[in-house]
Amino acid sequence: MTVGPSQSERTSVEDVERKSISKQQDEQRESNAPSPIPQPAEALDYADPPPVHSDPFKTHKWRAWTQFAACSWSLFMAGWNDGTTGPLLPRIQEVYHVGYAVVSLIFITGCIGFVSGSVGNIWLNRKLGFGKSMVLGSICQMVAYAIQSPSPPFPVFAIAYVINGFGISLQDAQSNGYISNYHTNTATLMGIMHGVYGLGALCSPLVATQFSRQKHWSFHYLTSFGVALINLIILVVVFRFRDQEACLRDVGQEPEEHEKEAAAEGGQYRRIFSLRTLHIIAGFTLVYVGVEVTIGGWIVTYIIKERGGGDTSGYISSGFFGGLALGRVCLLPLNTFIGERRAVLVYILLAIGLELVVWLVPTLIAGAVSVSFVGLLLGPVYPIIMNESGRILPRALLTGCIGWIAGLGQAGSAVLPFMTGAIASGTNIGALQPLLISMMGLLLILWAIIPWVQRSEARKVG
Repeated sequence: MTVGPSQSERTSVEDVERKSISKQQDEQRESNAPSPIPQPAEALDYADPPPVHSDPFKTHKWRAWTQFAACSWSLFMAGWNDGTTGPLLPRIQEVYHVGYAVVSLIFITGCIGFVSGSVGNIWLNRKLGFGKSMVLGSICQMVAYAIQSPSPPFPVFAIAYVINGFGISLQDAQSNGYISNYHTNTATLMGIMHGVYGLGALCSPLVATQFSRQKHWSFHYLTSFGVALINLIILVVVFRFRDQEACLRDVGQEPEEHEKEAAAEGGQYRRIFSLRTLHIIAGFTLVYVGVEVTIGGWIVTYIIKERGGGDTSGYISSGFFGGLALGRVCLLPLNTFIGERRAVLVYILLAIGLELVVWLVPTLIAGAVSVSFVGLLLGPVYPIIMNESGRILPRALLTGCIGWIAGLGQAGSAVLPFMTGAIASGTNIGALQPLLISMMGLLLILWAIIPWVQRSEARKVG
């Protein structure tokens, strides 16, 4: 016999069911109720990324290193170009049937391009701005390499150096001027950037020496065209044709008031060229770069003719530029320890001693090793020039001043090698070493009088 639930149990079950139904109805009403409107103070701003996902310091640091890498690659291209000439020079003479004096015309045409670029840079910087000027310089390099790659007649081959020199001068001036405007770690960045120049000058002879033995020796310039194309792409992507102020804001650095005033003022040519200190520094740079490129350009011919070197003598040029790259990075602590101005005097004196070894000790090995150490000692000098310029020249005119210094320095890379070729055509290539030693002596004199001229100019302004 089954006993049904009692009256109290049925009542309890019904109460539970009613409560359950009531709870469900309450939940349904709450779900159908309109959502509360957020207060304006709590409204989300989708115009800017949420701060939790953005670290301005890391973003600025990343952009600064990206920009620095792009400028360094432009200097790599300048080094690549300077390192090309030495190993190919004997082959150019052979193919075009020209002597020392005539083949040296490629340095003169390059000089025309460098000087044109250094003078035009001041105007282009105001009219086009930093980013567009850099791209224009890279395009000029590509045009020059495209002309040279099919081995055209010698006059056309030489004229291409005008276009190339103009492009290199623009990039050199703009890169140095831009990094000089960084407020932190300028000396270290300058040393690394110009070390990359040395790296380019180290790599280029390794490639050019291989092409110098081939029938289609001028195809080396197709390789150069490819490297220049990479440079162009990097400059477009990183700087996006913008001016210097916009690029500096990307790294969290607002342009200073004097920089804004300088950009708005006219008469920059007159103001820049009235600085005596600038011209002494530019003259020093002209001689220094001339010595550097003369060694890299003529040392291979010297070793072949005077020391009986073979086809692999082109690697000695790589040794020189390899030392140059190492010196610009590895000697940074020593520069700081003894002082940059004193370091330049010490390095040049030691380089003179090593050039005496190359000249007076008639062995191939001693000459090759000494040339590499000359590169090591001369390496830090150019970054120090730029650091000193940033310290003693007016910051309002710094980009234009750096452009003139860098451009005139590149002109030195044409004038002194041409002098070497002209002298060698009248005597022999053995005249290279006395010329280099005398030019290094001139460097000592010019560097010693820079502080005196600076103090004199400061008293005049005061």
